[in-house]
Amino acid sequence: MAIIAEKGVALVTGASQGIGRAIALRLASDGFDVALNDIPACEAMLATAAEEVAARGRRAHCILADVSNDQQVETMVFDVVRVLGGLDVMVANAGISMMKSIFDMSTFSGTFLCYKYAGKQMMAQGRGGRIIGACSGTGKQGQASLSAYSASKFGIRALTQCAALEFGKYRITVNAYAPGPVKTPMWDDLEVGIGTPPGVLEDQLSKTAAVGYVGVPNDIAALVSFLASKESHLLTGQAISIDGGRHFD
Repeated sequence: MAIIAEKGVALVTGASQGIGRAIALRLASDGFDVALNDIPACEAMLATAAEEVAARGRRAHCILADVSNDQQVETMVFDVVRVLGGLDVMVANAGISMMKSIFDMSTFSGTFLCYKYAGKQMMAQGRGGRIIGACSGTGKQGQASLSAYSASKFGIRALTQCAALEFGKYRITVNAYAPGPVKTPMWDDLEVGIGTPPGVLEDQLSKTAAVGYVGVPNDIAALVSFLASKESHLLTGQAISIDGGRHFD
């Protein structure tokens, strides 16, 4: 007989560092067993994150997979169910920041595939579930030089709304978090990409937030914690801004 986690089983993609890692650890603290996914290049960091999940008294399972690959996502979900006994929360967090023009834009499919296969599994289980995607402030207002990234995040908002309508009758809610600037390793890459000295970008962006500062990964994890909870059952189809007051819906 499969062991059932205290609150269920969560799968977090892009979990080796940054926001994904913070989410995985918060959900473990909340009582979920956690499957952690990332690409092979992040294997060592992923293993360290899994050790931190285990230190919180929860089962951890690492899965190396590219979420943009249909077969790998399907296999990933199957593996989570096989090892941990089910899937109750899918956090489609994996993503990259791309500073490219519209002429270099490419298609993003990772979130769609995570929604698709998590939804199928949760429907089959018949006990409801939570699907949570990573949107962005740039998914609510486009920015120059972020055309590919912004377009993908606008798409995640639409996908989240459509999936919420399709999955709702199965007691599956679908929501997304839309952060503003968050200090992660991706932040460091962004500073390098635009050529600003350390600290300058944070100072500039802090001034655009009502609260006067930028977020950290644990801030986003706290929101995901609520979205993954039973108490969030009436909230679905939303892309929730969590940006210190930079954007108002």
